[in-house]
Amino acid sequence: MLNYPDTYELVLQEELPDIHSTGYLFRHKKSGARVAVVLNDDENKVFHITFRTTPVNSKGTPHIMEHSVLCGSRKYPSKDPFVELVKGSLNTFLNAMTYSDKTMYPIASCNDQDFKNLMDVYLDAVFYPNIYKREEIFLQEGWHYELKSPEEELIYNGVVYNEMKGAFSSPEDILDRKILNSLFPDSTYGVESGGDPSCIPELSYEEFLDFHRTYYHPSNSYIYIYGNVDMQERLEYLDREYLSAFDAIEVPSEIILPEKFEEMHTELGKYSISTADSEEDNTYLSFNAAIGSSLDVRQANAYAVIEYVLLSAPGAPLKQALLDAGLGKDISGSYDSGTLQPVFSITSKYANAADKDRFVEVIRTELERIVEEGLDRKSLMAGINSSEFRFREADFGTFPKGLMYGIDMMDTWLYDDHCPFDYLKQLAVFDFLKKQVGTGYYEELIRTGLLNNPHTSLVVIEPEKGLNDRMEEELAKKLAAYKESLTAEEKQALVEKTENLHSFQETPSTKEELETIPMLKREDIGKEAYTFSNLEEQAEGTTLVRHDYVTNGVCYLDLLFDMKYVPAEYIPYAGLLKSVLGFIDTENYKYGELFSEINIETGGIYANAQVIQDHKNEDTYRTLFGIRTKALAEKMPFAFSMIEEILLRSRLEDTRRLYEIVSEQKSTLQERLCAAGHQTAVGRALAYTSEAYGYSDALSGIGYYKFIEDLEAHFEERKEELVKKLKFLMGLLFRQDTMLVSVTSEEEAYTSVKNLALELKKKLETKEAELPVLHMVLGQKNEGFLTAGQVQFVARTGNYRKAGLPYTGALRILKVALSYDYLWINIRVKGGAYGCMSGFGVMGASYFASYRDPNLGATNEVYEGVTDYVKNFHVDERDMTKYVIGTISEIDTPLTARSKGLRSMTAWLSHTTQEEVQKERDEILSATEKDIQKLAPYMEAILKTGSLCALGGEERIKKEKELFGEIKPLIGSEGC
Repeated sequence: MLNYPDTYELVLQEELPDIHSTGYLFRHKKSGARVAVVLNDDENKVFHITFRTTPVNSKGTPHIMEHSVLCGSRKYPSKDPFVELVKGSLNTFLNAMTYSDKTMYPIASCNDQDFKNLMDVYLDAVFYPNIYKREEIFLQEGWHYELKSPEEELIYNGVVYNEMKGAFSSPEDILDRKILNSLFPDSTYGVESGGDPSCIPELSYEEFLDFHRTYYHPSNSYIYIYGNVDMQERLEYLDREYLSAFDAIEVPSEIILPEKFEEMHTELGKYSISTADSEEDNTYLSFNAAIGSSLDVRQANAYAVIEYVLLSAPGAPLKQALLDAGLGKDISGSYDSGTLQPVFSITSKYANAADKDRFVEVIRTELERIVEEGLDRKSLMAGINSSEFRFREADFGTFPKGLMYGIDMMDTWLYDDHCPFDYLKQLAVFDFLKKQVGTGYYEELIRTGLLNNPHTSLVVIEPEKGLNDRMEEELAKKLAAYKESLTAEEKQALVEKTENLHSFQETPSTKEELETIPMLKREDIGKEAYTFSNLEEQAEGTTLVRHDYVTNGVCYLDLLFDMKYVPAEYIPYAGLLKSVLGFIDTENYKYGELFSEINIETGGIYANAQVIQDHKNEDTYRTLFGIRTKALAEKMPFAFSMIEEILLRSRLEDTRRLYEIVSEQKSTLQERLCAAGHQTAVGRALAYTSEAYGYSDALSGIGYYKFIEDLEAHFEERKEELVKKLKFLMGLLFRQDTMLVSVTSEEEAYTSVKNLALELKKKLETKEAELPVLHMVLGQKNEGFLTAGQVQFVARTGNYRKAGLPYTGALRILKVALSYDYLWINIRVKGGAYGCMSGFGVMGASYFASYRDPNLGATNEVYEGVTDYVKNFHVDERDMTKYVIGTISEIDTPLTARSKGLRSMTAWLSHTTQEEVQKERDEILSATEKDIQKLAPYMEAILKTGSLCALGGEERIKKEKELFGEIKPLIGSEGC
């Protein structure tokens, strides 16, 4: 008998066997709220409340609202309950996200009381935020005029404003926005929900409040509860505490799509590049089609497979046709069903605007040929099987699977109240798609969706040197003129408003306000540390390590090859080799055929490389080149046959293919290094003084990027040398005396895998090799890397171990305290940066970093103040407990079997013992404020190193050049 409160109407009940769950859809009678419950035995419980938010302009109101409602509410009036929850809950996920047509507030926790606490804070935040009482919240999170004195420069500041300045510096982000704008003019998808920095300052406080009044109502909400929960109790709670206070209303949030196009639209745009970069071969071309409806799950999955076959798989025909025609150096595709009408995109990077018509012509010609001749059947099956493997495995890393299911559900539920569970029922869809192979089904979808569909667009994003700096100059002139137009009284009013905001930011929440936020006790935390599973075996001179976890019949294999014989000059070539193996022809397969064969039978085969520091000796580290695969146990013989094909029979002489891979690497690295600028800066700064990080820099950091950039520019004269070096490198890596085997599986599967690994070993290199002497430290460079961005990423690094200080678990607590107290208040809240973080490694490597930061020197000054903050660290027992809980939350994130296996192997490689992990946990659980104060010498030692690295706008870095030993372009021909 199903029990649920009579305040709800049961709309739908459905078994969801694909995810071992039962789904229920309710409608709250009084408020009109939609509530979906997915019940199962998963202890990692998930909740989200989502609102359909459909902006009509690009002022960023949905995004600013997402930030602002989490800055205090009716029950929880402290200034930043979100931060207090991060510091003091056992959450496994806690965030908020703004999309083009919805705003989502998700939380997750394995602890039942914690889950309830998080739900209540979030629900109170969205329905009863303090934005109506404190305009300062809007000014801080959105935008404000900042004038510190009548004589100083007038500027804009605000967290979202600065975040979006960073986003609008990225050509990929600009392209994504232009694609939606071009296909859906005069609709919610035709504006920027995150906010265009040029439009954000047009948003008024009253318009901001009206947005909340309009959209943040239960009638416009989608509430999701997942996991092993008491459904009746949660539904009663929702009704009693929140929903019963509201009456159902009509909310004007319907998504109205534009009229279907009669012909392709063309949209032009610009993006900024640094003065060192070239405008030639640097344009983005993108052909895009709006296709069908995300409510058609079969068709959405089919187009995802088509995108894989045409563009994503190595050797994909449409990708290859564009490359062969010289229309760019990096071709990619995407299919996005996260909007009411999905979008299929074909994008070329490093192209030229003059080729835009030929770009479309080649696409049409190649698609017509493919429709006529038919898609490759094996490639189709590989695409379907790859998607099915991922769906069945449900391995989302550290993200709870219930969270990902909840996000997927919105692809139908947001657009049809009665279809919440369609994307959770995929296995029958995959069966259907397999049956369509060879029937003409996919070819017909290409014909109707891509060839005969007039609702398409061509987006051209051209580079312009110094564009962002010019825009900044124009903005400065505009603000200076505005300031000049003000009377003395008006200027003083702006100064006072700035002072009032700073006073609001500097005034801490009261003890009473903070104590309203529910939290657990230290006794609620388990005292036992997580355990490792490393079952070591020696067989025929080879070490095998099995990680004994329940994997439901899947084997996760890592063949690890010690890189000890690789000389320094070959390390970047090892970085490149990761992207070559499996993506180039072998003796028996074209590389596209190889990829399809692998993906039909397995979850993929990929190469990787890692640097592992020895926790017993701070000057020692291991470097390993890995071949990674996952497959059902019965498919492992096939997986090994493919690994053998890749390691022993790859045709490295194909220089044309090598050039394509190098060009793609350059593109990928440019995007990654700039998008994760904080990580880029931290890694580079640590390389100044660390052998291990110097190696990492050459393998995958800025040093590696500069190698790839130079190789791409001089490929013709270096291609023969490249082939020789890659072949020589293969002989140094894949040797009988370098192989180590890591397997995560149940015991039954292990023996077969062991025998297969030992058979492979017999075929590996045995010639003698010399051990090189490596000197990987870069030296104290203190570099400022010039980018075309409008914001900075600022990193300071050092090593406390070099001052003779030992690791302690208290450092993990300090990381939480700094990241969500001292750094948060000074860099994010006051400084306006989007993010700030810190970290303290077991072997001493430590950092402070900022993300999308409008400042540079001022941020470095904040870092300089860390030692005093730690010396004077004073909190009461409640706050100390909060920091302890927040620290344990990060450590206790639930992991999949695969992730547990990786963690165990990393511990084995680094010589981390169970006793050390338990000691760290004990130190965290027993920590007091005095333990934090004792870390002041650690901070002093880190900062004394003086290592500073920043990525940022040319004008800002050159303006503060005294901070740096060297200033150079990140992207461009100048070496480093």
